[in-house]
Amino acid sequence: MLYSDTRPGLNWFQRFRILRGIASGLLYLHEDGEQVVLHRDIKPGNILLDVDLSGKLGDFGLARFYDHGSNPKTTKLIGTLGYLAPELLRTGKATKTTDVFAFGACALEVACGRKPMAIDPGNLNLVDWVIDCWKRGNILDATDPRLEGLYAEEQMELFLKLGLFCSHPNPAARPSMRQVMQYLDGDVMLPHITPDSPLISAFTASNEASNVPVTFAGLLESGSSHTTSTVESILTEGR
Repeated sequence: MLYSDTRPGLNWFQRFRILRGIASGLLYLHEDGEQVVLHRDIKPGNILLDVDLSGKLGDFGLARFYDHGSNPKTTKLIGTLGYLAPELLRTGKATKTTDVFAFGACALEVACGRKPMAIDPGNLNLVDWVIDCWKRGNILDATDPRLEGLYAEEQMELFLKLGLFCSHPNPAARPSMRQVMQYLDGDVMLPHITPDSPLISAFTASNEASNVPVTFAGLLESGSSHTTSTVESILTEGR
């Protein structure tokens, strides 16, 4: 539905409602169910739409279950490139924060109408594209042109910044899914972030540490060739 040339496009209200529903589902899986469920493959291709265009998170073939208060045992690298958190590429260990990272990639993709990974050499990946628009003076320039500007600017800005927040290279700086829901519902204000803040500057440092392109097979062999380095201390801004 995001990229189809034969079906009517999704307007912003529909996109927002779908992603809010997925966030609500992830909150249940992470915190409110009998066990913690890590999905491990969150991406638009695994979000199913019913006749009312309500979003359903599907394909639990890679999901892992574990008891609340315990640690997940999985250390096998699995998922879809572009939605894999940097620490997952390095260690193979999935956590709630790696699901949050994948949700952030989805959020930016839905808002911008662009895949997380740059298709053509020399192009910016999606996170860098959004930050670049922000630094040039208007983060809304990153939005999907097919929306034709038909959205609430304040809501879209929140959504883009929250997508970046969830995509942070330091897992400790990412919000929980409960915090994501609070931000989306307006129960809590997203902390003030500028494109020059430490929270955003960490993206640049992370990308400079891993600027050598490799194949996915190379990632699997080396375990760290295309990872991003985590920030040494937990960032207080945005927590």
